Amino acid sequence: MKIILAFAGMISLAVIANLLMKTGAVMGRDGGGSWLEQVANWRIALGLVSFGLAAMLYVFVLRSLPLNVAQSFAAAQFVAVILASAFILSEPIGTVQWVGIILIASGIAIVGWTQG
Repeated sequence: MKIILAFAGMISLAVIANLLMKTGAVMGRDGGGSWLEQVANWRIALGLVSFGLAAMLYVFVLRSLPLNVAQSFAAAQFVAVILASAFILSEPIGTVQWVGIILIASGIAIVGWTQG
């Protein structure tokens, strides 16, 4: 159960980090100024902190699972980021992306079934 919660936390923090980084990057681009001024905003800083916290949870997961299994399940973050960008940032999901989501989900399911 701890591993499942760690994965859920890791994936959630990775999604939050990506959304913060994206909105911070757009905010910086629209704000003008030097490159450093563009990337030095609270959203990007908080996004980096979120990535760091996600990495700490991933280390916890790696203590309990083989790397190939942990990384396979960690791929769920790619699906979660795509879905979050669609729901929160209103970014479109194209047909090819849906195929990719299905393939990633299928891969995760296959790895999960073969571990039991």
